[in-house]
Amino acid sequence: MGKERIILTLCLCIGLYSSFCYTQQCPIMTSPIDGDINVPVDNLIRWTPVDGVIGYLISLGTTPGGGEIINRRSSGLNNFYQPTVGLPEDTIIYVTISLFLPDAPIKVCPLKIFTTVNITDPPVCTTLASPYNEETGVRVDTNIKWNYAPGAINYLISIGSSPDNYDIIENFETGNILSYKPENNLELNQSVYVRVIPFNENGEAMLCTEEYFTTGEPTVQCNQNDFPIITIPDKVSLCTNLEFGILNNNQIARGYRWIKINTDGTENLISTTRDLEFNEAGYYRVELYNIISEFGASIECPVTKNFEVVNSELPEIENVIVSREPNGLRIEIVAYGNGEYEYSLESRDNGFQDSAIFTNLEPGERTVYVRDKFGCGVTQRLVEKEISIKDFPPFFTPNGDGINDFWQLKNESDSSELNIEFIFIFDRYGNLLAQLDPKTKGWNGNFNGRELPETDYWFKAVSFSKKEIKGHFNLKR
Repeated sequence: MGKERIILTLCLCIGLYSSFCYTQQCPIMTSPIDGDINVPVDNLIRWTPVDGVIGYLISLGTTPGGGEIINRRSSGLNNFYQPTVGLPEDTIIYVTISLFLPDAPIKVCPLKIFTTVNITDPPVCTTLASPYNEETGVRVDTNIKWNYAPGAINYLISIGSSPDNYDIIENFETGNILSYKPENNLELNQSVYVRVIPFNENGEAMLCTEEYFTTGEPTVQCNQNDFPIITIPDKVSLCTNLEFGILNNNQIARGYRWIKINTDGTENLISTTRDLEFNEAGYYRVELYNIISEFGASIECPVTKNFEVVNSELPEIENVIVSREPNGLRIEIVAYGNGEYEYSLESRDNGFQDSAIFTNLEPGERTVYVRDKFGCGVTQRLVEKEISIKDFPPFFTPNGDGINDFWQLKNESDSSELNIEFIFIFDRYGNLLAQLDPKTKGWNGNFNGRELPETDYWFKAVSFSKKEIKGHFNLKR
């Protein structure tokens, strides 16, 4: 029982101590004292420090528990607070101080009150706080600040570029705040003259002096890394099969300007977006720029490039000419269209060259590709298509009437596309009668200068890739 009674007593003591600590730690207001009257409107509000707190909140109002003046403003660990623009005159001020406690809810302490003095005189003058008087190297976008004038409820500010010449703004009422930012940036390397006049219902401060500061002198220059990079080509296509073109700008900059250069030399700004949509051929210029600042002033670091928009279209392959040379096959691609083209035997995406001629090639079936250099598309064509008996006529009539006088590939066949290298003609016994070039008129039915009789004859056609097709035809006179 003795041991249990000691433990219980200890717990009660700890509990009572804890309760005591947390119920007795609200501070006492020392300046002003609770209930004071005729308190100056710029009075520093101070209270006794409280051990163990991690911060204070203060509210000032004109009603019990109100925060019309400041609401739950933190003062950190400072046991005082200075109202920025003072307090209203001849007014009961209600003070609420709250405590931040470790591992516990915020503790709101009982209200304190005091009454401010009745002000019967105009306020005194104030001075610049930022920039301070005669300061140099000030930013052109500076926010002008001044010190609180006790008793003031409003301020008149005048700003000019020379003494007593307020050509920027004159007698502008700021309200009960201590700063003013001009609508436009000030000029660089310029003296700026400022006069601030505090006032209240009793009148304006008298004989307030003019102060000045000087903005910075521009020394900012664009370095190499400040300029954007332009990767737009010298020529851009406007594909005839599209209503408009889009030029994608892959580089990031602060700003973009796209300019159309007219035939008479005049220029029109047509876009400030990152990419350009266009529907007219002609000459253009793009301007990319970054912006750097000093003293609040900004300059552009621009790069420009002129380029041409040209009409272009998908190429058409008119012919593919295949011939044999000592070192292999030679392929020449004949394409036409309103564009600039490049050529490949490899794929739709790779192996392109400016020349339409390929040499030293192994025999074989392949596809040729022609691509518009400006992105209007790729056309392809099989160089050698399957040889069929239907590509050769079943008969011919070499009687001199000008009709079917020669036996050759059918007229509608394109011998260059078939890539037939040779055609051999035999009689029924296998004797070679003629060897034809597919590009000639063909065989006239003669052998060694004499006409051969009406009968069937045999042929063998051989392609560059050594594919063969055999068949027969009839000679009629």
